[in-house]
Amino acid sequence: MAGERTDQTAQQAQNFFNKGNAAFERGNFEIAIDLLMQCVSLSPGFSRARKMLRATQIAKFRKEKKSGFSLKLQDVNAAVMRMKIAGLLKAGKTESALIECEKLLAMNPLHSQNVELAVEVAEASGHPEAALFTVEAAYENNPDDMQLLRRVADYYMAVGDYVKARDAYVKLNAYLPNDQVIFKQLKDAEARVTMAAGWEEAAGKKDAYRDLIANKDQAKKLDMQAKAVVAGADADALIDEARARIEQEPNNLNYYRALARLLSQNKRFDEAVEVLESARKVNAADPELDRAITATRISAFEVKIDALKAAGDAEGAAEMETEMNQFIFDDLSARVQRYPNDLKLRYELGMQYFKYGYYDDAIGQFQLSQRSPKERIESLYYLAMCFAHKGQRDMAVMQLETANEQLPIMDDLKKKVVFSLGKLAEEAGDIERAFGYYKDVYGADISFEDISTRMERIYKLRQSQQG
Repeated sequence: MAGERTDQTAQQAQNFFNKGNAAFERGNFEIAIDLLMQCVSLSPGFSRARKMLRATQIAKFRKEKKSGFSLKLQDVNAAVMRMKIAGLLKAGKTESALIECEKLLAMNPLHSQNVELAVEVAEASGHPEAALFTVEAAYENNPDDMQLLRRVADYYMAVGDYVKARDAYVKLNAYLPNDQVIFKQLKDAEARVTMAAGWEEAAGKKDAYRDLIANKDQAKKLDMQAKAVVAGADADALIDEARARIEQEPNNLNYYRALARLLSQNKRFDEAVEVLESARKVNAADPELDRAITATRISAFEVKIDALKAAGDAEGAAEMETEMNQFIFDDLSARVQRYPNDLKLRYELGMQYFKYGYYDDAIGQFQLSQRSPKERIESLYYLAMCFAHKGQRDMAVMQLETANEQLPIMDDLKKKVVFSLGKLAEEAGDIERAFGYYKDVYGADISFEDISTRMERIYKLRQSQQG
């Protein structure tokens, strides 16, 4: 009888999955979510269904258009639900917490706190695969979020998918080339990929494992690769090995990147750039290679600047810094020409124009970069700053209000936006409006910029006007 009930439950879960999948394909996301929720409630380990549920939650969330008030209300409800889930988790009711997490993610599957809690619950309830694709899904929809990518990389390592872990750490290292922790994790992943390949090759061969264990040279190489910084004879050995790998597999870009990292670590920047330029000949349309080349050249400038400062040559250091800044500007301009649809590059170029006071040029770039979900709010903020510098206060306010409506939580970015709205209102003489904006920031963070001073001044102005 128990076996029959199990079979019936499995069949019911499959039926809910099939119906949910069909509803998703028709674009009926709410119905699909209800059906898939019933599916995973019956069968918590049905990974495919949970993955489909996550995709549906994200599709529904992206399709919805909510007002600022609705978003605030949703945020309050989500906070209450997170407290409820935390209570269930503390009480050891992990399966119930897992179900409630799906309801929470149906509200906002990309909110960082929702994602973190869902991951914690999935781990506690013995569903690591659910934790992994929750983070994966969030990252896929925020591909520039390095924190999410880091979580993805760490999960790949935890579940033993070392190839994917290595690829994720490669991308992290390209964005954060000076982060030694990431570099160490990358080397560890690469070493594990190498070891796994060796064991696979040995599988099925009598006594082949003895050759692997006895291969002390290979063990030494893996030990060297795992070091955060490799120098001296160790570096020379790994560099020679990396060059040999490139000769054997000239189309494997990961080998070029690994060699360039080793060379950069040892301050052989010109050689590192040459290697990356060779990689670009293999794939000329890889913007990450361009980023790596830029980062390497900037590192070379920084080393020279530090050396000049250490030698007491302040004037030489200043000249070199000017040269570096010019390079950064020219390089960004050139990359925007090569990748005109890369909105992150548009944003970065806009920041360069803004930095040097070319506000019209900056506006042009920010108006393009605001189309990117990742850069949208920052682009709107800096658009507002450009208009403010040009004396076009009404245009600045319009950009900031648009940004404010799209920020449901009083995080650092929202504080910056609301604070700027307050400043513009104060400059326009609208004391009550300024007070309202300042009060919101003050209530969230009393130490933000000079908000305390401004609040005191506004209070006095209001009192004098009322008196």
